[in-house]
Amino acid sequence: MNAKNTHYNPVTPDLANQLRQIVGEKYVIYGDEEKLETYSHDEVAESHYAHMPEAVVRPDSAEQIAAVMKLANRERVPVTPRGAGSGLSGGAVPVRGGIVLLCDRMNRILEIDEDNLMAVVEPGVVTNEINEQIADRGLFFAGYPMSLETCYVGGNVAENAGGGKAVKYGVTGRYVTGMEIVTPTGEIVQLGGKLVKDVTGYNLVGLMVGSEGTLCVFTKVYLKLMPRPKASVDLLCLFKTPDEAISAVPKIQTGSGIIPTAIEFMDKSSVHAACDYLNESLPYEDCGAMLLITVDGTDEAQVEREYEAIGEMCLAAGATEVYVADNHTTSERIWKVRRNIAEAFKIVSPHQSLEDIVVPVAHIPKMVEGLQEISRTWDVQIPCYGHAGDGNLHATPVMNPDWTLEQWHEKLPGILTELYKLTASLGGMLSGEHGIGHKRKEYMSLFVGEANLAMMRAIKRALDPNNILNPGKIVDV
Repeated sequence: MNAKNTHYNPVTPDLANQLRQIVGEKYVIYGDEEKLETYSHDEVAESHYAHMPEAVVRPDSAEQIAAVMKLANRERVPVTPRGAGSGLSGGAVPVRGGIVLLCDRMNRILEIDEDNLMAVVEPGVVTNEINEQIADRGLFFAGYPMSLETCYVGGNVAENAGGGKAVKYGVTGRYVTGMEIVTPTGEIVQLGGKLVKDVTGYNLVGLMVGSEGTLCVFTKVYLKLMPRPKASVDLLCLFKTPDEAISAVPKIQTGSGIIPTAIEFMDKSSVHAACDYLNESLPYEDCGAMLLITVDGTDEAQVEREYEAIGEMCLAAGATEVYVADNHTTSERIWKVRRNIAEAFKIVSPHQSLEDIVVPVAHIPKMVEGLQEISRTWDVQIPCYGHAGDGNLHATPVMNPDWTLEQWHEKLPGILTELYKLTASLGGMLSGEHGIGHKRKEYMSLFVGEANLAMMRAIKRALDPNNILNPGKIVDV
């Protein structure tokens, strides 16, 4: 049965009253279109990906979430979990209407366990708050994404979010050792805990990480912490062409014997847009692309040896300049450019499609070359930037200013299909960190075989028999 044909019931005034009894009068939004509209979309700009909820509920505990899920199951009302709404896949959009389950009140850091190097947090904790609280203890949470100042931990876990430091430290899932969840049918379940190793049965923690709110609602998350590096340096490496810059990435990783903390790629249009947006004057006029490379370690001497070796490799690979940022002010200056590329292109054009492809690192040059060909074929700008060190590139088709909006919507599916087919041909995948949601769902079959999709559907049916938890995402059942 297709999810589009699943029968759901509306949120009636009586059901809204029952929700108020569970979470409290002021924590339910119902019958107020203006307030509900805020929860009809995430950071995907295109309005056709949005959908209005019928009610928004703001629980404060696992028990309240369990009660909401039991009520929704009994009444056959869809429920969409939501964190900060900063996602880029439509994953928190209530595409079948119903209830948005907003986790913003569950924002407590419950425990910092220094003996076990663990933090226990609720899903509504802003990711950056963890590092702010533990910085003076010589610790940090290494699995954070680029948007650490706005996103919630629950959303990071739901998407298995990555970030600039994933080359060395990995993505969110590496640091999730346990969780308390509420199932789609309303049971509160503990999975894992403060354990570095655990093979007691199926890896259900791993299953829930990256499940995009379709299999459970997180109520607690156990995160592994790391000793904070004592020294860190950033290199800004300028290249004449994107090909030279991107071809240097596998050479750095295989030739130096050093694992950089981050290797970020920015093509010329990305750098121009971000610098204009920030009124920044980096020396980008004569370069075709940049690499932003971070090295960190236990002491300054080690970091100095490593960044000098990487800088020499970049120069040998064609870099025209290598700038060293060895203090917070200069590092923040260049990282601010990288972090604001997406925002900058919203100024250039609000009509764009920020994609999240990932390919084997050695195939990045072929991917960039293919993107340039697609750009020429369709007469559309496709700026490219992202986490080159792990093959995760944000290729972003931007509407040609000579096109009408109708032409953009007509041509975009063809552009994306070519982009995705190229990615698949290089052994890549549809998403590296932003998730599938409902924005990319129709392209899953280009990357995943029918047997694989059938396994996903079987898991969904088993855990969510009434298909009420975030329906319409990843795969239809």
